[in-house]
Amino acid sequence: MAPAEDDISIDEKRVYAGSTGRTDAYVATGAGIVRVSLSADKIGAFDMVARDAARDVAVLACGEGTADLVAAATPDGLSVAAVGDDPDFEPVDDEPAVAVGVAGGRDGVIVAREDGAVEHVEFEESGTAVASTARLGSVADPRAVDGALVAGADGVFRVDAGRLTDVGLDDARDVAGSGMPLAATGAGLYWLGNGWMTAREGAADAVAADGDGHAMAVVGGDLFVHSGAGEWDDETWAVADLPVDETAVALGYGPGVSVAVTDAGTLCVDAGDGWRHQVVGVRDVAGVALVVVE
Repeated sequence: MAPAEDDISIDEKRVYAGSTGRTDAYVATGAGIVRVSLSADKIGAFDMVARDAARDVAVLACGEGTADLVAAATPDGLSVAAVGDDPDFEPVDDEPAVAVGVAGGRDGVIVAREDGAVEHVEFEESGTAVASTARLGSVADPRAVDGALVAGADGVFRVDAGRLTDVGLDDARDVAGSGMPLAATGAGLYWLGNGWMTAREGAADAVAADGDGHAMAVVGGDLFVHSGAGEWDDETWAVADLPVDETAVALGYGPGVSVAVTDAGTLCVDAGDGWRHQVVGVRDVAGVALVVVE
């Protein structure tokens, strides 16, 4: 079992942070947004940076000289903050949102609304002000957005040339649009080859990928990790041995790190040497997004 974060000394954290830099994980929960500081697999301070319920969260990289943005889907609309020591989340619209994901590169975010509308939102070159909003179409019961993929009750949809295209499956619960397209559905985990191919059978609730061959998925309540090999069938996935007996519900990647947040509010991180964990103490976890800050 990986050691709990309480077993890591403060001095060790400081030394490690000084040599590896810092990544922040933003966790969307029913109580607000929690920011957790990571240095490789060392878990540092965490704090509540927004106190309104959040249903999803995504980080938009904005390039040199401009602060990255954190966008949150909330019951009151899209809320955005610049990444920094004291992120100040401000609503940029008032249409209830259920999911948000980065559109690709620095090309704004894709937002799924409570009423099923799916929109492409772009921001001004500096700051959090909205520059433009374009409706892409609608999806019944949208559940997740990642890259150009949208998951909904009727399956997976892809953003293509300013509109939504149905690309198959049913009861899609989550998608990963970085690298190999992946979809978590009520029937199983799928990868997109010559059509959708089965990776794992069983109810799949969450999936994430780093775009470089690594991926994680929750299937049948277990966390599976992809080996990073070029194939994506059943044999390339193995059950992860999390350090807590809890179910992962939100998955994310940062440079060199994998993060899984459980239904009990425990954040687990793996930088290649096994999982470490820290109890964050929040419930109703809905999403996680990572950003490099130093």
